[in-house]
Amino acid sequence: MSEQVIKLSQNAAERIKEIMSKAKDKAIGVRVGVKSGGCAGMSYIMEYAKEIKPNEEIIEDKGVKVLIDPKAIMYLLGTEMDYKKEKFSSQFIFKNPNETERCGCGESFKV
Repeated sequence: MSEQVIKLSQNAAERIKEIMSKAKDKAIGVRVGVKSGGCAGMSYIMEYAKEIKPNEEIIEDKGVKVLIDPKAIMYLLGTEMDYKKEKFSSQFIFKNPNETERCGCGESFKV
């Protein structure tokens, strides 16, 4: 079996379950992708997934379904997705071994 594209921390899985339980439409999971933009060239995107699109990688980890945009797989290989809650903010954090550069705000990266 090949290595999972993304691994979820316990915090990330619990947060996704929480978000999913509040989703208005019936979502089957969350979709993770990357897009051009941000100060370092690329940024992560997350959205509800209502259906599985062709060629998407499907990861089931800790009771959560994550769909990976096929165009993002090569950028995300080996990434761990975590969720951090701090006093003034909370966010998903991507620990991506492919990054060569990351902007200070943590919103974008370069591979």
